[in-house]
Amino acid sequence: MRVEENFRARIAPLIEEATRERARFVDQELNNEWHSFIPADYDRVIETLLKVREPGLLFLEWGSATGVIAIMADFLGFNSFGIEVDARLVKIARELAAKFGSSARFAVGSYLPANYEWISSTGDRRLGAVEHGPPGYAELGHELEDFDIVYGYPWSGEEPIMRDVMSRRGGRNARLLLNGGNQGMQIITNNVS
Repeated sequence: MRVEENFRARIAPLIEEATRERARFVDQELNNEWHSFIPADYDRVIETLLKVREPGLLFLEWGSATGVIAIMADFLGFNSFGIEVDARLVKIARELAAKFGSSARFAVGSYLPANYEWISSTGDRRLGAVEHGPPGYAELGHELEDFDIVYGYPWSGEEPIMRDVMSRRGGRNARLLLNGGNQGMQIITNNVS
C-alpha cells in the first residue's frame, strides 16, 4: 500500500498541471473548433495499471492527449509511449514529461498502423471519430506488435476499431486496456497471432 500512496502523491501535481494545461488548450488554442478531448478517470486507470504492472513492459497510450496516462505508466515502471494526432497536445505531453521527470516518449500521428483498413461487420469502412493521419509508430521506433500493454479510451463507435486493430496488428498475448466509461475498464488479452 505504501508504494501506491507514494505513487499517488507523485502524480497529484502532474494531474493538477495537466488539468490547467487542458483548460488553457481548450480556451486559447482551439478557438471554438471541435476537438475530441475528454480526460480519463485517472483513479480507474491507476487501479488497472497497478493490476497489470510489470516493470519493463512496453506500454502505449492511443490518443495520449496531454500524456498523463503514459507518464503515470512510466512512473510505475513501464517503458511508456503515447501517440496523439494533434501536435499541439504532443507538445504539452512532452513538456509535462520533462517537467515531472518522466522518460515517457510521445509521437505525433494516428494510432492506426500503416496499411490498416477498417471494415465493419456490415462492410462499412468509415472510421467515425478516429483521426486520420500518418501512423505515429515510426517516430516511436516501435510497431504496434512490440507493445505489451495498449491503453485506449474510445469514443462512441470507436471500440470495435480499437479491438480490430489490436487483434489484427497487436502482439500475441498483448493486453488492450479499454476505458469503457460506465462499463469500467476492460482488459482484453490478444490471443491471435
